Amino acid sequence: MNPSDPPPPPGSGGADGAAPADRTGYDESFLGPVVPLPLPARPTVATVILPYTHFTVVFRPDRRLAASTAVCIEGRELREDVPRNDVWRFDPRLPEEQQAGDDIYRNNSLDRGHLVRRLDPVWGPAAVAVVADADTFHFTNAAPQADVFNQGKKIWQGLENYLLDHAAAFDRRLTVLTGPVLQDSDPPYRGIQVPMRFWKVAAFLQDGALAAAGYVLDQSPDLSRDAERALAGATAGAPPPLGPFRTYQVPVADVAEITELEFGPLPDVDVMPPTRAPEERWRRLESFEDVVLHP
Repeated sequence: MNPSDPPPPPGSGGADGAAPADRTGYDESFLGPVVPLPLPARPTVATVILPYTHFTVVFRPDRRLAASTAVCIEGRELREDVPRNDVWRFDPRLPEEQQAGDDIYRNNSLDRGHLVRRLDPVWGPAAVAVVADADTFHFTNAAPQADVFNQGKKIWQGLENYLLDHAAAFDRRLTVLTGPVLQDSDPPYRGIQVPMRFWKVAAFLQDGALAAAGYVLDQSPDLSRDAERALAGATAGAPPPLGPFRTYQVPVADVAEITELEFGPLPDVDVMPPTRAPEERWRRLESFEDVVLHP
């Protein structure tokens, strides 16, 4: 296959349509300034790098989930006419027992939460966009989330669109890094530990210079309403109790701290004002008007 050719359509990588080995993945220089893949700060944390179409997953086999993902979004070429593939599959580059498959999500209140949002890598020529759509439906790009849908989750899912809408018309490009906050205290369920929080860091050019913004989505139980169930423990065999989604804008440095990932230059170009009062350090987003995009 010529490197300039588009990736093959779904199905050509195997009978189940899984990703072949020739995906080029995330481009660290997509914005111009280098935005590296977020990798564990501790070298003892083992990961596998999995390139897909326009994005890459940094996978942790010990947790059966991604540690981080990184996607390039070309806003001028996004395609909304690509039908949703919606067929989840294992990545053949990893043993299936290292991935959190359908057994985690069957007959319960958990959704397969996309880490790289389905529409984000779906840009470029039609054939490439179709492959990108299918690539997002690998279990390596999913993590369990509560099936409730509220304002907090709506904001989380629309952050990329909001940031693209506020980018200069000639530079509708974003790099978005996303993943679960993997902690030892995450509750066990069906052979995995369910993350209570997720993070997102968006990088973009602002006035010609690199800028970044960090966000956290929290699905931990609301102790004001779910305290009895949360503290007593869930019913045997049931998923852990999860609360309504709460979305915050947070310092990128805080994302690095809670995830133990390296974010290269991004903490130093954060648009979140560094002098915010402690009680406002994590800014809860009730609407997109609450998002801070300038220091």
